Amino acid sequence: MRQAQKEITVTTSGQGLYEISGAVRAFTKEAGFETGQLTAYCRHTSASLVIQENADPDVQRDLLAFFRRLVPEGDPLFVHTMEGPDDMPAHVKSALTQTSVTIPIARSLLALGTWQGLYLFEHRRNAHQRKIVLHIVGA
Repeated sequence: MRQAQKEITVTTSGQGLYEISGAVRAFTKEAGFETGQLTAYCRHTSASLVIQENADPDVQRDLLAFFRRLVPEGDPLFVHTMEGPDDMPAHVKSALTQTSVTIPIARSLLALGTWQGLYLFEHRRNAHQRKIVLHIVGA
């Protein structure tokens, strides 16, 4: 059993889904694993990771619209407002999604489905530099 680890930086320009499948595939190929598991971990509390469809961009638009309606800015329920009106909603959206994702590696490839991609889900309005830790365990 071997392990490999790398941190990647994802530059965002505001709320949205940013596909990172290519960078993750490149790391997997570079690490040379035939089988195993890759874990991607987001080191932030106002962004998350999701596996989602990568064929139709309307899916991303609809997800953004749904989360904006589900957790609106300016909700009087929120006490934490020091970092701006989008911050607490971003924390809630992150809690509703996930900060880590595990993907099997089979025949040296990520075992994602035909229409699946791995995305950083940026929940803040402003641009950020997001750090994602990639870790592989396998052979």
